[in-house]
Amino acid sequence: MTVSVPPLAIAPSESGRRGNLAGGSLETSLSAREVAQAWESFAAGEDIETGVRPEILASWYRCRDRYEVDRTLDVAPGARGDDVQRLDNGVIFTTLGGLGALAGREVEQDGAVVTVADGDGRVLGAWGDPSARRRAELHNLAPWSSWSEQCTGTNGMGTSLEVSGPVTVTGPEHWCEAFHRWSCAGISIRDVVTGSPVASINISRWNAALSELVPAWLTKAAACVEQEIYRRAIYEADKVISEFNRKCDQVADPFLAMDRGGNVIAANDEAVSLLGLTPESGISPGATEPAKRWTPDISGLPEVVRWAKERAQGPARWSGYACLPVSPGEDATPVTLRPVLDSDHVVGMLCLFGVREGEPYEERAEAAVGPLPRRIVGIRNERLVLLAPSEIRYAEADRNIVWLNTERGRIQAATRGLDNIERSLLSCGFSRVHRRFLVNLRRVAELERGIKGELFLIMDPRSHESVPVSRRQAPELRRMLGI
Repeated sequence: MTVSVPPLAIAPSESGRRGNLAGGSLETSLSAREVAQAWESFAAGEDIETGVRPEILASWYRCRDRYEVDRTLDVAPGARGDDVQRLDNGVIFTTLGGLGALAGREVEQDGAVVTVADGDGRVLGAWGDPSARRRAELHNLAPWSSWSEQCTGTNGMGTSLEVSGPVTVTGPEHWCEAFHRWSCAGISIRDVVTGSPVASINISRWNAALSELVPAWLTKAAACVEQEIYRRAIYEADKVISEFNRKCDQVADPFLAMDRGGNVIAANDEAVSLLGLTPESGISPGATEPAKRWTPDISGLPEVVRWAKERAQGPARWSGYACLPVSPGEDATPVTLRPVLDSDHVVGMLCLFGVREGEPYEERAEAAVGPLPRRIVGIRNERLVLLAPSEIRYAEADRNIVWLNTERGRIQAATRGLDNIERSLLSCGFSRVHRRFLVNLRRVAELERGIKGELFLIMDPRSHESVPVSRRQAPELRRMLGI
């Protein structure tokens, strides 16, 4: 069913003419002055917890401590020219560009600019009030400029690529001081298979606030475009299942099919048994719905899938293999990956266990670990909570949201994705014991066995707080704990 995107209005309907700015000048509002004072303190190197919206403060931490964005930057850098899109995105950007052009016509009288960017923050198109566009171009808010957080700091487009849902950035909430006279709102469009952003749409206005209705319009617009991504994901799954079924009778070993994100779409009986899947999983006949796919708990598999996707680009037939710890307590098993292609694009992988075929995978040397983060940032009750790694007992993933269980209670991480939290805590004594759990090994108090031999870590004996250990991670965990 097609989502109907309502008309967009960013100023009260009674404004009647350009220049009658809703909400008044951004410089004169009390809240803007308070945020500006917080920005001054934070930019000078202080750590703050209040006075700024949590999502903005989390962005400031990324800009200052991770990306080291120059806050005096006044012009966005140019974007690289190579095409790195991860989907067959022609139809997606046609749809998004159409929405951008429509919105640009509707907000022209209100002095606003509508921009569309790709998943790397590279601006692809701009529409709206000609005078506002000329002013925006002074900051290089124009096609082929880069507005990712990493390049240009906190802004509607870049920050929306870091989080889910609509993002508003008003006045001094921007990380770069030169943009403090702008207000903007953006939303990312995400790949339903990998969860990564593929595009963003943003509305910017000079020296005036945006209407409270803008985030709702952006949500509708994103849903309209994501329908095309969902349709594409179902089409890709059908192609992968068809190829899997065609090869299945020729294979006696464990054999499964995965989507581009490394999630299992279909598996033969031998693979179901090897991976411990249940008959109720729905994987055997094929899981076309993205939400029903299953992520294998095999250490190193995501990295191997990413490697295979990079190596398999193009029309040449390719296959490769890696040796991975598939079964606990046993030697690593060879796993061969064969890409499933559609118009020379990788749409999935066929995975054969116990087979060595094609190019061998060589594990990449990890980059040297930089300075530990000053704090792990969490959000609770509209406030930012700064946590030392030692305060965290374990992290638990609920899809892309991560919950930190700490001495100060259960706190949502400001960073999304357990993989991202794991990278931040790599050198702090944390270990992934389950696809949903990351534990602080220094905080493990007791070990407990379940009635079926399952292993649980008791993190807090007082409350009997426990974390399950996957059977594949149990041998390595025992080695790390010396038991």
